[in-house]
Amino acid sequence: MFGVIEGFRVEVLDPRFHRIIPGTARLERLWTGARWCEGPAWFPAHQTVVWSDIPNDRMLRYDALSGHVGVFRQPARNANGNTVDRQGRLVTCEHGGRQVTRTEHDGSVTVLASHWQGKRLNSPNDVVVKSDGSIWFTDPDYGILSDYEGDRAESEIGRCNVYRIDPQSGELAIAAGDFVKPNGLAFSPDERELYIADTGASHDPENGPRHIRRFSLGSDGRTLRGGEVFAACTAGLFDGFRFDREGRLWSSSAEGIHVFHADGTLIGRILIPEVIANLCFGGPKLNRLFICGTTSLYALMTHTNGTV
Repeated sequence: MFGVIEGFRVEVLDPRFHRIIPGTARLERLWTGARWCEGPAWFPAHQTVVWSDIPNDRMLRYDALSGHVGVFRQPARNANGNTVDRQGRLVTCEHGGRQVTRTEHDGSVTVLASHWQGKRLNSPNDVVVKSDGSIWFTDPDYGILSDYEGDRAESEIGRCNVYRIDPQSGELAIAAGDFVKPNGLAFSPDERELYIADTGASHDPENGPRHIRRFSLGSDGRTLRGGEVFAACTAGLFDGFRFDREGRLWSSSAEGIHVFHADGTLIGRILIPEVIANLCFGGPKLNRLFICGTTSLYALMTHTNGTV
């Protein structure tokens, strides 16, 4: 159940992926027992990963020094995506709470966003923090479609948007409104581009989107331009993803991790025996990839380093 997982495979599809995974690296299952793992976030200050088990309404914490896994928070308002801001605080998307929150250093919880023009958000899904302190998150309706990942309800807004929270005023603004079901998102290493997944094919397999779009940030650092398709998923759906320092995009998929060059070429695949939801880079050098599979938390050493 625990330890090294036999049978995982690394496929080099393009020479630019050669030797990014060490030849001696092995996929490790660090913990198992979830219904749907999501939103891993690395805390360098205490060498831990916090992630969500959405249907079980809990958040878990892995201690990289001791190997211990324990409950971080339960109930957790069906928490989904998580990230760490520049002050080392946990920022969380909550399906059940239909809000984005920040856990302060003293353990108290601050609500950062819960309504748009007086209407409740759908079910915030994934979140990133830009270096200027602004918080960007996606708001599909997965958490209100049933009672499995939240509480069944009608959407008050009537659509699924991507939002930005202003770091000074706390004002909530729509950053992008032309998505079916916006999901994972991440900034490029230089923060000049924002990449956003659309998983609309989850409920419209024939015509729904299953891709990642690429936007350029305006000179004001808050408006988005473009939005062309960067990559389409060939195995299930993209969900969460992250960048390494060389600008490669590492995305979840139904068969494991797909790695893309900055030009959109799929250069490598890491095949894992579970549907993958999300991932993050961690470890003292940000060269250890932590992976949320359906039921388990995995880890894999790499020859690259993630972005903060």
